[in-house]
Amino acid sequence: MFIATHRTLFFWITGTIMSVAIGAIFFFGLPFGIDFSGGSLMQISYSNNRPALSIIKKEVATVPLGEVSVRETGSNAVSIRTRTMTPDEHTAVLSALSQNNTSVTELSYTSVGPSLGAQFANKAIWAIFGVALAIMLFIAFAFRKVSKPVSSWIYGFAVIVILIHDLIIPAGLFAIMAHFTGVEVDALFVTALLALLGYSVNDTIIIFDRIREHLSNNEKTGLKETFETTVGKSISETFTRSINTSLTVVLALVVLVMLGAATTKVFALVMLVGVIAGTYSSILLAAPLLIPIANWSTKK
Repeated sequence: MFIATHRTLFFWITGTIMSVAIGAIFFFGLPFGIDFSGGSLMQISYSNNRPALSIIKKEVATVPLGEVSVRETGSNAVSIRTRTMTPDEHTAVLSALSQNNTSVTELSYTSVGPSLGAQFANKAIWAIFGVALAIMLFIAFAFRKVSKPVSSWIYGFAVIVILIHDLIIPAGLFAIMAHFTGVEVDALFVTALLALLGYSVNDTIIIFDRIREHLSNNEKTGLKETFETTVGKSISETFTRSINTSLTVVLALVVLVMLGAATTKVFALVMLVGVIAGTYSSILLAAPLLIPIANWSTKK
């Protein structure tokens, strides 16, 4: 009952966190990687001591590619991002980096055209929107027999609000990371967001389903209790289950962040923050949000 009774406190905490996340996205932005904006990305490893980044950039500049970004990726490797290169330009860059008997190894190479990147960005946006809409419609249908004191559509609406929260929080963290470390939005970032949509709604539905059970039983037995009491009781009964489920996922993601490959660390970190935010919102926001809506509906 504590969560339902003190819901206003959690609403204020959420508002503060959301303001920070939205502010980070607004001021820092979300830099798109080549998956969305197009371009070429090379990862180069040096067998001996890696030259200074300024030297590497001068070597790449011998090939007319325009603006070039060179960043560290590990102790002896760099990532080089340019506009979309032709095969000849790609070969020329490798030759420039191999001057002065320098031994380099190309770890990976990705090249995406601008039009393909824009198409991928549009598909990613529609994928997120489509998943959220499908979830809302499913929940509205599943709860169609529970229309008091709130409509079944309100359950779907509450889930959408929670999903927006669960996407903005990791996106805000990513914007801060991008500002200080240079990471970029790529396909793995979108994959993480889509995975979080499914994970977050799972915990929320568990609590909503318990509310539905209590409302149905109250109607059958003639038990009269406030909707706030029903919500508080449902949260208390599912609290341990939600925490235990999330904790196992969090532990696995922490291991990936600490010990995983460099290419998956950002993905794991976004997932980690998203899972924590999703657990928080499922327990402290989703069901409590129904209470003021129910109070408003009964006053109409």
